[in-house]
Amino acid sequence: MSALLEVRGVSKVFPIGGVLSGRQMRAVDDVSFSVGEAGPEIFTIIGESGSGKTTLARMILGLEHPTSGDIIFEGQPVTHPNRALRLKFMGKVQPVFQNPFEAFNPLKRVDGYLASTARQFLGLRDAASIDAAMDGALQKVGLSLAEVKGRYPHELSGGQLQRVAIARALIPNPSLLIADEPVSMVDASLRMAIVNLLRDLRDNFGVCVIYITHDLATAYYISDRLVIMQRGLIVEMGVARQILDAPQHPYSRLLKASVLSPETFGGAALAPPPDLDASSLATSASPAGALVVQADGRAVRLPSS
Repeated sequence: MSALLEVRGVSKVFPIGGVLSGRQMRAVDDVSFSVGEAGPEIFTIIGESGSGKTTLARMILGLEHPTSGDIIFEGQPVTHPNRALRLKFMGKVQPVFQNPFEAFNPLKRVDGYLASTARQFLGLRDAASIDAAMDGALQKVGLSLAEVKGRYPHELSGGQLQRVAIARALIPNPSLLIADEPVSMVDASLRMAIVNLLRDLRDNFGVCVIYITHDLATAYYISDRLVIMQRGLIVEMGVARQILDAPQHPYSRLLKASVLSPETFGGAALAPPPDLDASSLATSASPAGALVVQADGRAVRLPSS
């Protein structure tokens, strides 16, 4: 079975201080992985702010173009020379963003977004068919059209609005959902409901999910496989629980230790645990280092010698 999505040696470089300065920032550096090769899965990308995970997601969505490398979806490059091909791709690869209140215009009723999506991607025109498509998608996320019709974003809770955002993404019947920090703006009591919804989409509707997060707890709960990114590089990749139970790369160990440490909770920077040599972090993610497959099947970036 071929992979649904292949990311092959993708890098993204941004100029710093203007094009004429000659300075550059490598936001994503030679990243490769595949999604959906063995069937529907939740593939998680973990990293701190600035690790390159959101830039990578934007390239998969076609919102940014790689500086080098290729992104292949269903055997075709994610580059579309005309609007028809772009629209077809957008129907199969749908995003769910971090803040649902920013995804909806506060002056527009939420069902208007759902109806617009049904018209654009499904080509529906009559009101009954549009209502049926909207209600079907809302039912998948535990809501109904009757609950949201005619309501504005501020009339829904954050959890309800995020579920509406997921329902909107489901209307075109996508093969791949890219969820960028989808629970970070939702109350803690509602996070598991959203996380369980992503699992349900995988298990019952055959949707692959790329779950982007810095939250190791939810990643451990729902992920099939994952990558951990630091400064644009993949530093560890493999089966999710295998990595999170016993991380090997120093940065992966740092992430896990920091999650468990009350001293670093809420801090602006991660602090190494006492048994971890902090100096190793400076070199362990060097571009000269290579991802090496270990005996247990995971890939770990070794420090350059």
